This record gives sequence, C-alpha cells and structure tokens, in this order.
Amino acid sequence: MTRGIRNNNPLNIRHSADQWQGARAQQTDPSFVQFESMAYGYRAAWKVLETYWNHFTGHGLAFNVRTIISRWAPPTENDTENYIRTVLLISGLGGMENLPQPSRKVDEERLIRLIGAMTCVECGIRYKEVDWNAIRKGYELAFPGKRSYARTKPVSQESTINLTPDEIEDLLMWDEYRYW
Repeated sequence: MTRGIRNNNPLNIRHSADQWQGARAQQTDPSFVQFESMAYGYRAAWKVLETYWNHFTGHGLAFNVRTIISRWAPPTENDTENYIRTVLLISGLGGMENLPQPSRKVDEERLIRLIGAMTCVECGIRYKEVDWNAIRKGYELAFPGKRSYARTKPVSQESTINLTPDEIEDLLMWDEYRYW
C-alpha cells in the first residue's frame, strides 16, 4: 500500500500550518498529513484547488492543468512535465483548457477527472482503482450543499499530446511510478 493510500491523503498534501478538518489526532508521518478517511483527504485536495483558483484568477493567471500541476508538483521536487503529460493522458483534459472554480458546481466532472488522474500519479495506482465515491464525498465535505452528481467518464484513448500507441497503452495500464 502506498503512502498516500495509507495516510488517506491521495494527493500527498504536506504538513503546514493548516489545521485540516478530518486530520488524524495523532500524526506519525513526518512529511504528509494523515486523514481519518479518504474522503477527508479528498476534501483537503478540493480546498487546495479552490485556493489555487482564487490565487490564479486573482492574479490574472489561467486555472488549467498546466498551472495547477506546476504549483502542486514544482520542478524543484518533481518531473513536472511528465506529471502534466501523464495527468493529461489519464484525464483526457487539455493542458491549457480553463477549468471551472471548484466550489461553483459548474461542470465539476472535469475537476473530478483531474483529481482522479492526480491520484494515479501521486499514489501509483491504476485509473480503475481510484475511489470515485471518496472524491465525490470529499467534494460534499469541502462545499456543503453543493452536491456533486457528475459521472466520471472512462479515460479516453485519444490524447491532446502526441504519444505512440505503445506509450498510451503503457500509461493506461499504469500501476507504479514509472517516470519518477
């Protein structure tokens, strides 16, 4: 079991001054927050995305996969370009496609696919192993009264980036960190 799954922190949110709702009382991981349930881990991810949206749009920046991942997984700590490339392939989203504000419940299905793809990268799991119910429950915890009813579409074989059929198949069958 990977660290993110074990910690109920599927997007590997690091310790900070933030007092996360649903964080375990006893934090034994020195780097990453441990949550009571996967839904609370996803709640934190939704809250971070909302913060990004407010910051990016407040500074005239786009809120898209490229800007989100560049902040979430900066090049000083990650192979950011491979992270972006993998998330684009898994989610079927476009890198420069503007995404909706998380709390507005407008076309949140794209954000659900983004969070699912980020979970694959962060936890080294397959797309079909993502806990979609926990992502939706996390949304409900993050934004009470704004239930998410979107149905997540299966990952597309088509991509907005140029990959060979073998590279696409390899990423779709992804079950470990291959690029880190």
